Amino acid sequence: RSIKILPKSVVCDETTLTGDITFSSGCVVHPSATVIAEAGPIIIGENCIIEEYATIAHELAEGASWDANNILSIGTHNVFEVGCTVKAARIGDKNVFESKSFVGKGVIVSSGCVIGAGIQMRTVQLLPENTIVYGQQALQREAIEKQGSQTLQIDFLRKVLPNYHHLRKPNYDPKKARSVV
Repeated sequence: RSIKILPKSVVCDETTLTGDITFSSGCVVHPSATVIAEAGPIIIGENCIIEEYATIAHELAEGASWDANNILSIGTHNVFEVGCTVKAARIGDKNVFESKSFVGKGVIVSSGCVIGAGIQMRTVQLLPENTIVYGQQALQREAIEKQGSQTLQIDFLRKVLPNYHHLRKPNYDPKKARSVV
């Protein structure tokens, strides 16, 4: 089991990382974040932000064991805000999981979705593209506009986090991994 950190990623030393995890280029992982790859590998797409106390877990089903082919694929430009817990089956691109939200195992999150603060999603379901889940009853509606880019926040975090935290060094370069033909 290994942790692969691609160049341009900022992963703080104080994170809890367990299992086979790949952070694609440009990811920012705050201290006290937790990523657990218990059932199989987790591949986190480019430019994702995982904030403090956020948990991403790829848990084992009862009676199952670790399987290298059971991959949790997380798309690009996702934001996992403070204290959220995400155990989704699959996650697309440009989603926001707001503070203290919970997304259970059977949920498939497509792209452009926002799971509001404190929302609990425990039933098996597929969230259509650009869905916003909000309110005490976890109401769903389609977003009028697509999710904006988090580039300014990512650039800011890439500059500031190294000033205050120790970082895990990038340890994997896909260009060097290719065999010369």
